[in-house]
Amino acid sequence: MEPLASVSLATGASTRSPGWQMQLRVDYVVNKVMQTHRGQSEADVAQAINDQLRSVGVVPNGRQIAQYAAAISQLPQLPPNNRD
Repeated sequence: MEPLASVSLATGASTRSPGWQMQLRVDYVVNKVMQTHRGQSEADVAQAINDQLRSVGVVPNGRQIAQYAAAISQLPQLPPNNRD
């Protein structure tokens, strides 16, 4: 009988940083808010980001939210989607 090859499960996990799942959630929420709240006031955008981050289990960073909100509020609004 031939010996079995050793198996190491640590190789795939070590290439990702510790907070990669949280950053994916933040990116998802910011992109979602960018589509729905562009051109609105910074306070409204910040509140939307804050609420949605909490709904996906992320504790928001106030300074980061303020930066995202400032950028999103400066974007022009998207034209309405009139598919009938």
